[in-house]
Amino acid sequence: MAIFLGILSAIFAALVTIFGKLGVKSADPIFLTTIRSFIMTLFLVVTTFSLGKMSTSFSFSGKEWMYIIFAGVAGALSWICYFTALKFGSANLVAALDRGSIILIFLASALFLGEAFTYKTIIGSILIFTGLLFVVFK
Repeated sequence: MAIFLGILSAIFAALVTIFGKLGVKSADPIFLTTIRSFIMTLFLVVTTFSLGKMSTSFSFSGKEWMYIIFAGVAGALSWICYFTALKFGSANLVAALDRGSIILIFLASALFLGEAFTYKTIIGSILIFTGLLFVVFK
């Protein structure tokens, strides 16, 4: 299930980049990110209620709330940077640099989450970084 959902996530992320680049041509990217966030909030609230998930939604510990807040702020900062970069750069360049975050995720998940850092993740990170260099320095 994780692989299937990961593939769907990649497809939707690609659509975000294309639609975002088309939508950011003449407007302020921070304002547009606010509009996108509002639309996402409405969509997610309707989805949460439709799936009956609201009843268990507030049973988090204080520590879990802190991490959820940190993730929300990091996500907002990421989107502001991402869509501002799209306004000034090509979708290929911005998306490649953004997806470079996978290297940081590999490192952080090993250091902070105790996840395995195997030769496969090391080789994968090197290949991703090499690909990034090819895209950035055409």
